[in-house]
Amino acid sequence: MTRARIVIDRDFTVGEVPRRLFGSFVEHMGRCVYTGIYEPGHPSADADGLRTDVLELVAEMGPTVVRYPGGNFVSGYRWTDGIGPVEDRPRRLDGAWHTVESNRFGLHEFVGWARKAGVEVMEAINLGTAGVEEARALVEYANHPGGTYWSDLRRANGAEEPFDIRLWCLGNEMDGPWQIGHKTASEYGRLAQETAKAMRLVDPRLELVACGSSNSGMPTFGAWEETVLSHTYEEVDFISLHAYYQEHDGDAASFLASSVDTDHFISRVAATADAVGAKLKSKKQINLSFDEWNVWYQRGLDSEDQPHRIAEQPWREHPRVIEDTYNVTDAVVVGTLLNSLLRHGDRVQIANQAQLVNVIAPIRSEPGGPAWRQSSFHPFARTAALAKGQILQTRVSSDKHPTARFGDVDTVDVSATWDEENGRVALFLANRGLDEAAEVEVELRGLVAGTGATAEVLTTPEGGDRFTANTAEDPARVGLTDLAVGVEDGRVRLTLPALSWACVQLPVSLG
Repeated sequence: MTRARIVIDRDFTVGEVPRRLFGSFVEHMGRCVYTGIYEPGHPSADADGLRTDVLELVAEMGPTVVRYPGGNFVSGYRWTDGIGPVEDRPRRLDGAWHTVESNRFGLHEFVGWARKAGVEVMEAINLGTAGVEEARALVEYANHPGGTYWSDLRRANGAEEPFDIRLWCLGNEMDGPWQIGHKTASEYGRLAQETAKAMRLVDPRLELVACGSSNSGMPTFGAWEETVLSHTYEEVDFISLHAYYQEHDGDAASFLASSVDTDHFISRVAATADAVGAKLKSKKQINLSFDEWNVWYQRGLDSEDQPHRIAEQPWREHPRVIEDTYNVTDAVVVGTLLNSLLRHGDRVQIANQAQLVNVIAPIRSEPGGPAWRQSSFHPFARTAALAKGQILQTRVSSDKHPTARFGDVDTVDVSATWDEENGRVALFLANRGLDEAAEVEVELRGLVAGTGATAEVLTTPEGGDRFTANTAEDPARVGLTDLAVGVEDGRVRLTLPALSWACVQLPVSLG
């Protein structure tokens, strides 16, 4: 039996839970948009062609902000293609994902979807093939009340009131050679600086995200952030991070410890940003936007129906691309990645799980058919719902186990929040151990546990194994079940099954 002791104290907090931490991502890639969130003719479609069965799952999942329209897609995208009468919109070749983009779904449709979903729009602009002029025109179109060319065109296209989009990404992964319009750090930094200035001259309320490294393994990681921020520091509010994880060669122990890498990644980017700020003698602080993260099995970006790379496929509209099916192990990893984001909530103010539907997504759907929750849906939904108030520092004394990539790691991973207004502590726990249950004791300081504690757990279902997943035929195979939790002498005790993620709701009062 593995053991872990966790201490939390109401006086030792990280900061307020950022509501934008529970974001998602919709890109014109595969079936995320078409037959994902948008499918005219589907039995559940509303008058705007939006799938209400997917909207219901989105509401349950609880994302607060959604990044759009990319991703790699945005670096070759002309936003003007997606406005005006649908029948007049051009069909284009999208080089990022080697598909034909019909542009039936564009800015107006997405804003309409976002309002029905109750999420904030995080708009990405093209700094690959476009630049300053296109960006400031888009801001004017989206946010200016009227009386100018672009704002009056929006009104003519059916949106009398501004979209009032506050959060904007200055391009996407511009350090990546795969990116259309790939740039050096200096080239991108200067372009982002001038674009940011021009956008804010149209609307000074904007919050802007500069592109950081595509991942921490890039050869320019660190140097890229330093150079980009040396140009943009006073013009932007955030620097982005992207990270995807997968199991390699059956090394489940390292995969389950992926959040160790996330912790290091966040700390290094924050330190680099602070070093640039110190060098510039700036009084502002750059925060972090972890605007792409997830488990992603990158098998050469294969399609399900043809085992070839995307660029070798025929030009098609919204083909099936990277529709990963997530199992119990993946869900536990997603839970630990959410823990890492929470633990760093003082600096990570925005995070977007990529993507929302069908493409490496917690929600799956079939054309003309059902929509269902993947295993990874549940840790996100419960964390988004319960993580409120203050993020509590956690002191963990846990048995450890070895991993090939990260050395010895804590077997039990945890984050915690305290919602003073509602008198509740929420604990989010994962047992990374594959074989042994974990006895967990949580000591409260400055807080007194009341009665009525509850816990839910996601683990291997009866008769299954760690690869068990939900499917259209069996959409509830992996889910949450009740877990026994006890409170005695100011301590919370529970036993986590092997390979599991759990959330605990604990009524508390001040002590």
